[in-house]
Amino acid sequence: MVRYDKKTGSNFDIIIITGEYYDDHPLSPVGIIARVLDAKGYSVGIIEKPETKEQFVSLGKPNLCFCVTAGSMDSMLHNYTPMKRKRKDDPYNHVTKMPNRAVLFYCNKIKQYFKSTPMVIGGIEASLRRFAHYDYWDNKIRRSILYDSRATILVYGNGEKQILEIAKRLKQGKYLDGIKGTCIITRELDETISLLPSMEEVKNDKKKFALMQKGFSIDKNLAQEYENNYLLQYQYPTYTTSDLDWIYSLPFTRKMHPQSLLKMAKFSVVTHRGCIGNCNFCSLSLHQGEKIISRSEENILSEIRKLTKHPNFKGYIDDLGGPSANMYGMDCELRNSCTTDCLSCKNLDRSHDRLISLLRKARNIPGVKKIFVRSGIRYDLACHNPEYIKEIIDHHISGALKIAPEHFSSKVTRLMNKNNASFDEFISYFNRYSKQKKQDLRYYFMIGHPGDNIQEVRLLRDRINKKGLVNINHFQLFTPTPMTNSTCMYWTGLNPSTMESVETICDYKTKKKLKRILLNTKRRK
Repeated sequence: MVRYDKKTGSNFDIIIITGEYYDDHPLSPVGIIARVLDAKGYSVGIIEKPETKEQFVSLGKPNLCFCVTAGSMDSMLHNYTPMKRKRKDDPYNHVTKMPNRAVLFYCNKIKQYFKSTPMVIGGIEASLRRFAHYDYWDNKIRRSILYDSRATILVYGNGEKQILEIAKRLKQGKYLDGIKGTCIITRELDETISLLPSMEEVKNDKKKFALMQKGFSIDKNLAQEYENNYLLQYQYPTYTTSDLDWIYSLPFTRKMHPQSLLKMAKFSVVTHRGCIGNCNFCSLSLHQGEKIISRSEENILSEIRKLTKHPNFKGYIDDLGGPSANMYGMDCELRNSCTTDCLSCKNLDRSHDRLISLLRKARNIPGVKKIFVRSGIRYDLACHNPEYIKEIIDHHISGALKIAPEHFSSKVTRLMNKNNASFDEFISYFNRYSKQKKQDLRYYFMIGHPGDNIQEVRLLRDRINKKGLVNINHFQLFTPTPMTNSTCMYWTGLNPSTMESVETICDYKTKKKLKRILLNTKRRK
C-alpha cells in the first residue's frame, strides 16, 4: 500500500485501488491520474494489490469516490497464456500477481465494505470491456463490465480529463451524465445517440456481433440496449498538444516501487499519444484514438533537461517515443473532424522532419550521453525518409532495433490490416547504413491470427529461412482480447469490415502445431 504525499482533512478525497504497483512516473497509469488530481488540489490515497479486508479499509472512506483499475493490462491476459494456462513460468508472475477479473474483484470488495460510496472504473480492463464483448477465457459473450462491477461510471481511454470532471461534479453534488470519455447506465436516450445491436442480439447472432464491431467509435455517442436500460458511451474528449504538455510537465519524482516492472524505463520520455496504424489485432484506436497528438518539441526538451538534474540519472534516456516511436509529428490539423484513415491520406506528413529535429536537439543537451529508441518503429513509414533510418542507426539504437512484420503471408497481413510491401526496402536501407556498426534488427511475428493456417505458417517459416532472419526476437500466438477487429473475426468467422467469411483456428492441437512449425527455423537465435 502507498499513501500519496499530499493529504488534507481526515479522509482522502479519492482512493485509487490498483492491480499494479504505484510508481510516481509518467508511464504509470495510476501515477499520471494521481499527479493530475494532486495538481488540481485533490488529496489522493492509493492501495496497491489489496487482498484482505484490512487492506481495503486501511485508508477509510474517501470524501468523493473510489477509483478502480487493473492497471496497464487486462488481468486475464496478464494471468493466462494464449493456451489458457496460468503464467506460472513467468519469472515476474510472483511480483505482478493480481486476481482474475481484477476490476470486478476490487469493486465487489468495495461494495461489501463501503456500500454507498461512488466507484469509478477505468484502465485497459474496463475501457475495452465497456460494451458487450467476447471473452476468450470464458469462450462466451459477456455483458459490459459496468453492469457486473456495479460501478457508478466507467472511464475509457486516457482518463485525465474525465477524472477531473468527475471529481468536480462529485464535489459539487452534481450528476455524472454527459461527461465525454465515459460510459453510464441510463433508461433514456435522445435522438443524437447511435444505437449498436443490443446485448441480446450480439449474444445470439454472430452477424449482429460483427455489425456491433463495425459500429464502434470513440468519436460518437453510442448506446447498447440491455433488458430494461442502456449502456451509454459519450464520445471521447479532445486532447491537444497543450494538454499533453501540461500532463507530462507535472512534477513526477520517478520514484519506483522496489518490484516495479517499469524500472527499465525509469528515464523514458513519452513524445506523443495515439496510433495511425489501425492494426486489427490492436485495440489502441478504440482506447486512445487513431490520430496522433504530439507534445511540443520544447516541452519534451524541457523534460529531458530536468532529467539531467535527477540524482540517479547517468546520462541515458531509456526510450524516446510512443506507441510507434516514429509517428511523432504526424499530427493532423483536421483530426477532430477528418474520418480518413491517416496511412492512406496523401496529406499525412511522412517526412520525419519534426522527429529528426527533436532527436538532434535532445542528444545535444548537456548531460545526455545517449538517447535510445526502444519502443519500436513502423518501418513502412520510415522508408519515406531514409535520413531518419540513418539517424537512429548512427545515434539511437542499443545494439538492435525492433520491427514487427508480423507475418509474410499477404492473406494474413491483409486481415491484420498490415502491409509488408516495404520490408525488403527497409532491410536494404538498414544494412547499408549499419555496415560499419554492430547493429541488428529484431523481428516480431504473430501466428494463429484469423486467416492463418498450417500452410501459411509454413510459408512464414520458409521466408524467414530464405531471408536469413537470425534474430527472431519474439513470436506470439494470437490471443483474442476484447474489442479488436481480429477478436471479432475469431469469434464470428466474419471480417467486420467486409462481412466476408474468415478461416479461424480455435483448437489447441492445431495451435500447438503452428508453434512447432515456426520453431523449426534454420537460424533462430
